[in-house]
Amino acid sequence: MKKSLFYLLCLAQLPLFAQTGANLTRYVKPIIGTQKMGHTYPGATVPFGMVQLSPETDTLPYEMNGKYNPDVYKYCAGYQYDDKTITGFSHTHFSGTGHSDLGDFLIMPTTGALQLNPGTATNPESGYRSTFSHQSEVAEPGYYKVKLDEYNILAELTASNRVGFHQYTFPKTDQAHIVLDLMAGIYNYENKNVWTFVRVENDTLITGYRQTNGWGRTRFVYFAMSFSKPFYRYGQKNYAHDVYRGFWGKFDQAHNFPEMAGKQVRAYFDFKTTEGEKIKIKFALSPVSTEGALQNLRTEIPHWDFDKVKADAQALWEKELEKINIKLASDDDMVSFYTAMYHAFLSPTTFMDVDGAYRGLDQNNHMAKGFTNYTTFSLWDTYRALHPLFNVIQPKRNADMVQSMLAHYDQSVHKMLPVWSHYANENWCMTGYHSVSVIADAVIKGNAPFDANHALEACVNTARYKLYDGLEYYMQMGYVPEDKNSSSVSKTLEYAYDDWCIAQMAKKLGRNDLYEEFIKRSANFKNVYDAGTGFMRPKMSDGQFRKDFDALTTINQGFIEGNAWNYSLYVPQYPKEMIALMGGESKFIPHLDSLFTMHLPDAFFAETEDISRDGIIGNYVHGNEPSHHVAYLYNWTKQPWKTQERVRMILKKMYHVGPDGLGGNDDCGQMSAWYIFTTLGFYPVCPGSDQYALGSPAMEQATLQLENGKTFTIAAKDQSEKNVYVQKVVLNGRALTQPFISHADIMNGGELTFYMGAKPAKKNYQ
Repeated sequence: MKKSLFYLLCLAQLPLFAQTGANLTRYVKPIIGTQKMGHTYPGATVPFGMVQLSPETDTLPYEMNGKYNPDVYKYCAGYQYDDKTITGFSHTHFSGTGHSDLGDFLIMPTTGALQLNPGTATNPESGYRSTFSHQSEVAEPGYYKVKLDEYNILAELTASNRVGFHQYTFPKTDQAHIVLDLMAGIYNYENKNVWTFVRVENDTLITGYRQTNGWGRTRFVYFAMSFSKPFYRYGQKNYAHDVYRGFWGKFDQAHNFPEMAGKQVRAYFDFKTTEGEKIKIKFALSPVSTEGALQNLRTEIPHWDFDKVKADAQALWEKELEKINIKLASDDDMVSFYTAMYHAFLSPTTFMDVDGAYRGLDQNNHMAKGFTNYTTFSLWDTYRALHPLFNVIQPKRNADMVQSMLAHYDQSVHKMLPVWSHYANENWCMTGYHSVSVIADAVIKGNAPFDANHALEACVNTARYKLYDGLEYYMQMGYVPEDKNSSSVSKTLEYAYDDWCIAQMAKKLGRNDLYEEFIKRSANFKNVYDAGTGFMRPKMSDGQFRKDFDALTTINQGFIEGNAWNYSLYVPQYPKEMIALMGGESKFIPHLDSLFTMHLPDAFFAETEDISRDGIIGNYVHGNEPSHHVAYLYNWTKQPWKTQERVRMILKKMYHVGPDGLGGNDDCGQMSAWYIFTTLGFYPVCPGSDQYALGSPAMEQATLQLENGKTFTIAAKDQSEKNVYVQKVVLNGRALTQPFISHADIMNGGELTFYMGAKPAKKNYQ
């Protein structure tokens, strides 16, 4: 679809000037971010829901000819906007990640001759996939609809927390099929399925489970599947070439046999339909058992009223979106803002049954007592802005997320907090130990209805686990040597920041011994700064900087998903000290200016799939997280007006309402959280402190509905596209003299007013 047509469809029926506080779901366009690098999915889910029921548009494998297939990267969320076919609808997805897993239990309705192979995009008739058009596609919070052109079937999806609800409107046919593909998955490869098991309980109820070995190494998902109409025939095909099959050969397992098991199974269920007849499916998930899945199904959706489930899902979204009522200048901006809120509230995801049962990291079953257990912790991304956002407008959920992390720690044989975890698995992806940042941020900001001393113990033990990713060298030498452990500079900088977070917790809890230990470690960033080049630089185990060094290159230079230009500015715990180290303001400000104005040739990021031209402004890489605080660093100089200028420019260039409207992976809501904070006019440069740096609000007025019953209102007087510079800031009648506010300023309620103008007010914070 041409972008102009997409734009018209997005904004259909919206008022010219949007009003706040009513039917905010109409501004959410889940299709944003589904093209190029956003890696979002358009399907149906509820806030923080365990089920993410969404279409898959291709079946690219993770490997080809024994090597990684780079084309699979486009399918981290299973869906790419440019594709022309749909292979089916599966129940689990990540939003915005740069690696993937999941895609469990794919369902595809078909008619005509039964086909159990998905076929190919170039020849969809060779399998069960179908062509589709974006003109028949509707994606809303909690609801997805599309016409499967190959079969003249209207597919509609909605969901509760743990149950996906399908509604398929069939033509008249004696050959209607529901295919249940237990082989399909995201980032799939031949041996990813360890085992699948299916029981046909009766002619409307199916139960089973799937075990996979992927990003999550030992992952179990259980299900219960209920049909609104009895099927009259069913069967399966097992595509595995098993050497040993026992004595099951005495049965015809392919047809009407009520037990299916194997590594590569596809099942089907047959119906006869009249014109316009709807076949509905309720598909419940559980991390524990089929019994748990069935209990989830019967508890959450005990009826067959599809429209009620859709309305309930959208009511849940409306409730969450109303936590911020905002007035923006255009409908485009309203769409961008509330879609960002939607994306920010997709994960972490619920990971327990309705009775509190969940599978733990130790692969045993546990009960969550007094908290909701969550999973999907993309912490290298989300500690920066998403969890701080939750501490403002989702504090109860964030506290539960911390308790989920502590449960992970308690069950860990390593006694480590999560690094990047999902579905009772630690996948060890990315660097740092940023659970520490999330926990410290909650403790420092007074959102800690858990055992804070136990949390401190967990943070300390995590930071002392010498087997983890160069930590042994870091503790011995004060830095990670590049010849002993790669991405060494990133690790050193991130460990130093996390150590500062531990020190802040220890200080608040009266543990001066731990404070002294970790505040000393927090200064280790100095050990990888090279005054000769003016950049952070990889250092070898002999104490010398590595000779081969290129500050622009993103690969094999001691950094992960970034170059020295961007990562050298990553000292969020000590901005003033970093500026002094780099030569003071007179040198630092021109250096920071040049980051945004210089040109980074494609050759310098050609070898990384996580950085693309779409997410770059000059040499500033907004499409990847290590730079997200950088524009706010001017606030620690005498030119804070440059922060105001830069953040408004980034908002405009990196976010828009098209399907390619995100300048990089949304990364479980981090890109969206940056947008929300920055639009409101402040940002948590250093989570673990109670301070927010002020920017330039890109709205007229916003009211935050806080869980403590208070409201915090932000107003921008004389707001316009040209008036990006802050002339004065007043908090509850008091003019601010510094470009910062505290967490307490927000949580106590009140009003923050920005007075805007077209020219920098160079002494507005003096």
